Amino acid sequence: MKLKQSIFAALMSASLLVGFSSSAFAEPDPKLWPVMKEAFFAKRPMTDVDFIKIDAPRRAESGAQVPVTYSVDNATAKGVKITKLYAFVDANPIPLTATYHLTDALGSFQMATRIRFETDAFVRLVGEDASGNLYLASREIRAAGGCGGTVEGDEAAIRASAGKIKFKVEEPVKIGSAASTTFNIKHPMRTGLQRELVSQGFVPAFYINKAAFTYNSKPVLTIDVGVGTAEDPYFKFNFVPTEAGKLEVTATDNEGKTFAQAVEVKS
Repeated sequence: MKLKQSIFAALMSASLLVGFSSSAFAEPDPKLWPVMKEAFFAKRPMTDVDFIKIDAPRRAESGAQVPVTYSVDNATAKGVKITKLYAFVDANPIPLTATYHLTDALGSFQMATRIRFETDAFVRLVGEDASGNLYLASREIRAAGGCGGTVEGDEAAIRASAGKIKFKVEEPVKIGSAASTTFNIKHPMRTGLQRELVSQGFVPAFYINKAAFTYNSKPVLTIDVGVGTAEDPYFKFNFVPTEAGKLEVTATDNEGKTFAQAVEVKS
């Protein structure tokens, strides 16, 4: 309950800050993060580190589809084992884009995905270890217009296609070595901030909220997905199979629908 209250407070704080600052600033505002950090993590200390990395364009072509790659390099050599990553866009009305729950099956973590930007902002990637220590990486990106705006299209067709999955493990696979995995699910990822083109009323939020990956029934990666993740969520990552088996994914959306697919992995 305390976590939910903290997240709610953070979202409200960020929304108010964006409302006051978007007209006044034409570039990322570093004053947003301290308020958001306090709302999400209270007074817990946080260390800036270089082993958590964010690779992304300085200026994106579209705020609706901003490509980013997150990685954790050489953390274990520094005595740190990251078990959870929180990804924020600090000027978005809903800033937490996703939370990644990591396992040893991922090996050296690297995740390519696509996120939304309402205005120029900093991406903040917060790593947490099993003891609750927090580590921070930041990157400034210029992009805008990805969270609000209007939506249109054939609603029946949009809903009929929602949940269709493309899921593959790149071959050949070598047991004991990193295998590249790509997951892409068709879904509009409506934020609840967009308006219907004709009526101009707000369109209800409709989005994928979780994707859980397992290998031979053991956890590999779980992603708590937020509306800051771009339309048709895309996640590309590596995992290390220790034997031949089955990689499975189960995704859910905020309306309670479940979508699943599996890939056989052979050496």
